Amino acid sequence: MALLADVISWAFILAGGALALVGGLGLLRLPDVFARMHGASIIDTLGLGLILVGLMFQAGFSLITVKLFLILLFVFYTSPTTTHALARACLNGGIEPRAARKDSNGEPPSRP
Repeated sequence: MALLADVISWAFILAGGALALVGGLGLLRLPDVFARMHGASIIDTLGLGLILVGLMFQAGFSLITVKLFLILLFVFYTSPTTTHALARACLNGGIEPRAARKDSNGEPPSRP
């Protein structure tokens, strides 16, 4: 039974690490602030969530699991809220999404 818990926990931890890596690459490669916010939300919500679930399996039923669950709950509430607030601040500051911008011909800009 302990081997099964270890396998499940490492599967979650590795999946979370992979999503964090993909989100980190998204922060470097995506073209504008709105697309980069998507990469950051992947890291926060999915990557960290899977890592915390894997750590919960590793800890078993203890006070540590309760603390990890509370951290997970906090992240699931705050991460989308902060991403939304940042996107609204960018829109109110006059930053347009890349898809909404047009060049002199009325076409969206080409990808660099």
